[in-house]
Amino acid sequence: MKSDFNRDLLIFGGIALGLFLLFTLTQHSFEGAEIKPVEPWVITPFLLLLGSIAVGPFINKHWWEHNYPVVSYTLGALTVLYYIIVLDNVPRLLLTFYEYVSFIALIGSLFIVSGGIHLKLRGKSAPWENVALLGVGAVISNFLGTTGASMLLIRPYLRINKFRIRPYHVIFFIFVVSNIGGALTPIGDPPLFLGYLKGVPFFWVVTRVWHIWAIAILFLLALFFIVDTYYFRQVTKKQQAEAKHPDRPEFVGGHNIIYLVIILAAVFISHPIMVRELIMGAAAFASYYTTKKEVHEKNEFNFLPIKEVAVLFIGIFATMIPALDWLELNSSVLGIVNPGQYYWGTGFLSSFLDNAPTYLNFLSASFGLHGASVDNIHHMDAMLGLATPEALGLSNPLQPGAFAITPETWRYIQSISIAAVFFGACTYIGNGPNFMVKSIAEQSKIEMPSFFGYIFKYSIPILIPLFIVVWILFFRN
Repeated sequence: MKSDFNRDLLIFGGIALGLFLLFTLTQHSFEGAEIKPVEPWVITPFLLLLGSIAVGPFINKHWWEHNYPVVSYTLGALTVLYYIIVLDNVPRLLLTFYEYVSFIALIGSLFIVSGGIHLKLRGKSAPWENVALLGVGAVISNFLGTTGASMLLIRPYLRINKFRIRPYHVIFFIFVVSNIGGALTPIGDPPLFLGYLKGVPFFWVVTRVWHIWAIAILFLLALFFIVDTYYFRQVTKKQQAEAKHPDRPEFVGGHNIIYLVIILAAVFISHPIMVRELIMGAAAFASYYTTKKEVHEKNEFNFLPIKEVAVLFIGIFATMIPALDWLELNSSVLGIVNPGQYYWGTGFLSSFLDNAPTYLNFLSASFGLHGASVDNIHHMDAMLGLATPEALGLSNPLQPGAFAITPETWRYIQSISIAAVFFGACTYIGNGPNFMVKSIAEQSKIEMPSFFGYIFKYSIPILIPLFIVVWILFFRN
């Protein structure tokens, strides 16, 4: 495994060095990237790629596993060529590529470092113990990211439930730890980190959504406790007796906590350019080479999940550029004008596409609706309610037909933030960790529901009623 990593390290190390030089030399160019009008049909590669991610594995899993890089690179290249040849807008490409590098640096480093920590729990996995583990996972997902928390906890969670494991155990883990739990900080979930890159302050999200987060988590944990108690009572006495002699608790790889702290601290670094990403990469490198081989073997650690995310997301980031630009320039014609509509619009697309680019799409649309630009820090302060529009000279619309920025426009960003994170749990493709958790569960011989089985058996009857309640309480008016 380390030989494969050494090969990949040489490749990606060279790319990282080249990117560092590129971004250093062109920083002012991509910071001043302008948005040029695009034709709606240019969004087609974006729709094709996200549709392929949703349907490809379902139609022909074997073909998709071998050919998804070709699909991602090809569709991404079409958009890149359009922006270079037709629009002559290379700075716009550089800005997006820098955001992609930052995104992958965060989730990749968290994935590698958490893979070096092996946690084995002691217990027979009674319902209240499972609830406690999921609750802890919901909290730490805001510090390790949904990816880091999922990779750290999914294997010990499966082990302590092995004598009575059922698919619903994994589904609720995806709901709570891999998605909704990470709604409080930019580290928690990729959409919020992209918002942080755009200028949303680190602690703004938690101050605006903690009460909504608490309601959702408590509802899911209470429902899980009811379901888990019902099935726990069906466990035979023989199975319970076997569970009373669990393995000894174990925690190894603790030195990787230091690297986790380094990664979290690096998130706050914005200048000079690329330093944040280099620190994250260095922490991941040091973690991997200072972790004993036995620890990785116990965790069954490999790079396939993060490779898949990196390959697919480079295509997503490239093809979503015209979608973001079109939304920002044409948001007023969509008929989506209040936070409740943004909540459902963001949520619906986050369920079936990918919640990170969907967040950016609707964030751009909300700014365009108010005559503001998502890449203007003064507009950001006004939209978030951190500065009065009058103080920034933004009390009047900046473009014909746009609404003025008001002290209440922060509710648009609140609704988008909640929806992107919460609705990412609705399908396997809504958020990156969903696929990773599903893959690990299947390797443990758990028969997981199909793409549509997940939706109709779990998402619709459990999540949609919860999301309706959230809408009624916070966004209907």
